[in-house]
Amino acid sequence: MSQRSASPAEAPEPGENIHEQVVRMATRLEPRINHLARLVVERQRAEVPGFDRLPDDMRDLEIASAARHTFRGFLRGVRGLADTDAAVLRERATQRAAEGVPLTGLLRAYHVGAEVVADALSAAARPGEEAALLWLTRRLFTTVNSLAEQAAEAYLLGLADQQAAGRELAAALLRGDAPQEVAARCGLPLEPGYLVLSVRAPTAQEPVAARRLLHQVLVRLAPAADGRALSLPNGQGGHILLPVGTPHADLVRHLSTGLSRPVIAGAALAATPEDVPAAAEQAHRIAAIARSPGVHRLQDVLLDYHLAGSKDSADELAALLDPLDGHAGLLEAVAAFLDCDLDRRRTARALSVHPNTVDNRLARAAQLTGLDPHTTHGIQLFGAALTLRRLAEDPAVPG
Repeated sequence: MSQRSASPAEAPEPGENIHEQVVRMATRLEPRINHLARLVVERQRAEVPGFDRLPDDMRDLEIASAARHTFRGFLRGVRGLADTDAAVLRERATQRAAEGVPLTGLLRAYHVGAEVVADALSAAARPGEEAALLWLTRRLFTTVNSLAEQAAEAYLLGLADQQAAGRELAAALLRGDAPQEVAARCGLPLEPGYLVLSVRAPTAQEPVAARRLLHQVLVRLAPAADGRALSLPNGQGGHILLPVGTPHADLVRHLSTGLSRPVIAGAALAATPEDVPAAAEQAHRIAAIARSPGVHRLQDVLLDYHLAGSKDSADELAALLDPLDGHAGLLEAVAAFLDCDLDRRRTARALSVHPNTVDNRLARAAQLTGLDPHTTHGIQLFGAALTLRRLAEDPAVPG
């Protein structure tokens, strides 16, 4: 699509008395195209959000080339020559969408280019060429508006294609259905592993509201995921796949404020793409069990998760006692304390130690495990973990 021609009301054709001046000004400016392109790159890097993070070769080659292409097309057009096609600019706009550059940044980049050309035209104008300068400036505004509209359209179309491809890859990962092939076909990177979130509202909601909630969460997590998050909605909210290594603290921070309603997110780690289906099932069960808004991991709902009949929690539940291994008397003190119905004196008699020794050992066990055997939550988790360890150590119980 070539640049849209201006209507007479927007930028009237120059009269015979200024036509030659317009041509002369355009001719004087053309040798400076390379310099102007470099100036555009420098200003965009300094003024357009996100452009300072683009690779050097992209700025110095792609963006500079697009700027030269645009300037040359504008100057040819005002001289009455065949204008250059805008296809390369639409292609660049599609690339910016894929690279995660905000649309506002892309449009700002166009206006930076227009400012550079306007300044150059003013500097090139000579006394008596004021009318020609005014005509060229109005023609510049019309051209930039047309190019910005085409770039925005290409950007949004590219973004829609990218989002559709992302949903297709997310679906393949969640199903365990040849994600490598889908990633290659869609031109998307496949992460070494994923942090899988299952997102829902604390109460039931309509599907439209559920999708809206998932979108809000996705937008909030975009900075933590560096633009590499995938998502797939469902009737309750949906799944979000973040690159492995995304800090848990970032999830908590980004989801603690700024959402239109509270959200419950279950989180599970998939060490490889092949582990995503199992991690997604675990994250979904965690989200279903969790009762309070926030980001929940398996250890946050471990007992309820295990009591719900989930076999994949047994190892982690039993591992709660691992910090006590190698510390003489701590595991025995916790076990005896529970067996003696939390009576420290009975526990002391059972262990043949002083009650103060029981207190010290229980305090050290709480410090090492993060669980307090004096609380209901600690009692339940310690009891379940001790039972699982006893079963694992009993040769009569099949593994």
